Amino acid sequence: MSRIKVVYKVTWPNGKIYVGGDLTDSIAYSGSPARASIEADFPTREARRSMSVSREILWGSESATDKEVRSVERELIVRLRANNPAIGYNRRPKLSDRRD
Repeated sequence: MSRIKVVYKVTWPNGKIYVGGDLTDSIAYSGSPARASIEADFPTREARRSMSVSREILWGSESATDKEVRSVERELIVRLRANNPAIGYNRRPKLSDRRD
């Protein structure tokens, strides 16, 4: 099986999202979302007891360079507004760095 590089979206139970890139084709990889923000959104043991998180592949390529994957990842973070704390858990690019 050939490796495919992907950009994916993780959706948390509160509807917030995280957009990430996976260069390794690993089913278990889910990026580096803003941990403190997630913990703040699910502060109680009860809120953390049982939850489902979904991962959706938004884009994939067998031939893209790592640089191309990161470019698509950034584009989708901005387009989906995943770097807006009210919408998502991405912290880069910063909102002030956005190029719309």
